[in-house]
This record gives sequence, structure tokens and C-alpha cells, in this order.
Amino acid sequence: MLLEDESRVHISEHAHFDIEDSDSRQMPLDIKISASEVTASRAQVYQQDVIEFLSGLPSESIDLIVTDPAYSGMNQHLKLGKGRIVGEYNQKGIDGKWFAEFHDTPENYRLFLEQCFRVMKPDRHIFIMFDSYTMLTLGAVVRDYFNVKNIITWDKVNIGMGHYFRRQTEFILFASKGKRPVSRRDIPDIWKIKRLHRAPYPTQKPVELFEAMIASSKSKDDAEFVVCDPFVGSGSAAVAALRQGVSFIGCDISAKSIELCRDRINIYDIEKVDIYQAKPAYNPETQKKFW
Repeated sequence: MLLEDESRVHISEHAHFDIEDSDSRQMPLDIKISASEVTASRAQVYQQDVIEFLSGLPSESIDLIVTDPAYSGMNQHLKLGKGRIVGEYNQKGIDGKWFAEFHDTPENYRLFLEQCFRVMKPDRHIFIMFDSYTMLTLGAVVRDYFNVKNIITWDKVNIGMGHYFRRQTEFILFASKGKRPVSRRDIPDIWKIKRLHRAPYPTQKPVELFEAMIASSKSKDDAEFVVCDPFVGSGSAAVAALRQGVSFIGCDISAKSIELCRDRINIYDIEKVDIYQAKPAYNPETQKKFW
């Protein structure tokens, strides 16, 4: 526990945070999270494997899932030149990798989606991020579990060079468990939000991206609203939840991720300062806020 006020932010005491200790990446298999614990704190982060974490959550306890999974091969895509990992931390992490990848075979992906469906309340939403490759190989599997409503295009505005066509977009698959509508009817399906340049965490996404997901899903009639990100990374979704005034619970298997997330969440909760995204990813003077 990192704050005196136990009702605010909680980092799991079950996990060990020594990033040099490769044996500290997972919580025990028998850890279960009760229904009261899900809503006990404003933000909770657990160091645990994604399937084990979701399996430990109570059924129908989550209002919204927003996530950017660490798909297979992602570490390789993050390398430049002689293997330097893109980002502020110019190191390779543990065993040459920044984070443990989710082995996204169709079988594993189905296990993941089954647990997502189980923990979500009826008539709730899920947002899953994809690049063009994973959208083709795994996107269709989501239809077996959820009602796919939209494929949102994230326009990253600033883009790098490439050997082929320059990749300016990624995709967000929006689906529902039931018939819950979005909060507004004027939200477009192209979201123009700048990507982060040389962020502390290689796959870090803008907080505004997750804010748009949360704002479009939550309702003013929701007394308690719990957002879950089972691939929490550097904690952008957690900060977005705090900004939107809702509760958050998430996990990551990476000790490095938990270290960054822990510091980021606590400092933001106390000081309202985001230490890993100093500048907004949109310009309020030239862009209309669509969420």
C-alpha cells in the first residue's frame, strides 16, 4: 500500500516489485479478487499473468474493458538499428525484451475473450486495440464472443518512416456484451490523437485515447463504474480512468511495467501531474474535443 488513504489507490501487496528479480513477474496462482475488492480503491494494479488475473475476478464485476494487448512479436517490432529498444529507457529489459508477450494463438486468444466476457456485466462495452496484422489474424475471433459494433481508426497524426507505406493508423475494435448504446451519437469513428514521441514505455498510448473510450461508454446514471485493462503497460488507461472519475483495476506480468505504473498512478492521484505524458496528445486550440 502506497498511500495513507486506503480508498484511493492500491498496488497489490501480493506482488513483488524488484525489477531485477526475474522470479517476481507473477502472483501466486490461487490469488482471487473479491467483488468488494474490485470497487474498494480508485485504482488497483496487480502483477500477474492476464489469464490468471481475469480468472481471479468475480463474474459480472467489470463495466468496461479497454486494452492494448502485448501481441506476439511486438518486442521485435520495437527494435531499431542494432537492437536498441525505442523509448526513453534505452535498454532491453529482461532477457532482451521490454515485456513478456501474450502468445496470441487462436486458442489463447479465445481463453482471453472467454474471461473478458465472463467478468463483464451485461450490456457493457469492450475496446481492443489492433495493428493491421493482428486485426486480420485475430479480429474476427472477437465476433464469437461479443457483438462487434465498430472498427475505430486511430489517426496518429505524426508518423515515422518505413520500408513500405507509412503507418499512420492503428485500429480499435469496439464491441458490446448486450445492447448498451454509446453515451453520445456524434462521436466519429476516426480519432485524431497524436502518438507519443519517445515515451518512457515503448508501446505507451496517449491517455486521451483511453479517455475517449471511457467517456463514450460510461453513463451519468452509473453509480459505480469500473474500468479494467488486463495489459496495463505504463498505466495510460489508469490515468484516463482517474481523469474521468471512475474506478480502475488492471494487471501486467511485467515488473518493469508495474514499477512505472505504480509511480505514475500515485503521483497523478496526489498531484494531478502525469509524469509519463507531459503534453496533451491533442491541441485544444485547433481541435474540437470529440469525447
